[in-house]
Amino acid sequence: MLPRVLIVDDEANQARRMATGLELEGFDVETAPDSGQALALLASGSFDLAVVDLMMPGTNGIQLARQLRERHLRTCVVLTSAYHLSEPQLLHADCGAVGFVPKPVDVIELASFLRAKLLSARAARGSGAAA
Repeated sequence: MLPRVLIVDDEANQARRMATGLELEGFDVETAPDSGQALALLASGSFDLAVVDLMMPGTNGIQLARQLRERHLRTCVVLTSAYHLSEPQLLHADCGAVGFVPKPVDVIELASFLRAKLLSARAARGSGAAA
């Protein structure tokens, strides 16, 4: 079964480019232009990962990541933006995101990053279940 990824980005070209690249890398991808549509897609099916743009009109990426942490615990959230977000800033945001990928996104690197985060999340759930 292919890992399911939800890309949430209000820039349609960015979302489409990431989606096409990730599909070629072996992911099952859906896109949403905003948090409302993202939450609707998540309500109708599960996703392993969500790549969420930090700067969106309305509910921004950090706010959406917090909602996903509360409602969709098994979905790993990765934030992305043209504005750099350091690891301390990500931790301080307290949004549950497992990482940050700067734009412009290199899709090969993104695919590798997402695979690593997915493996790490699965290992953590496995060890948590055994404890």
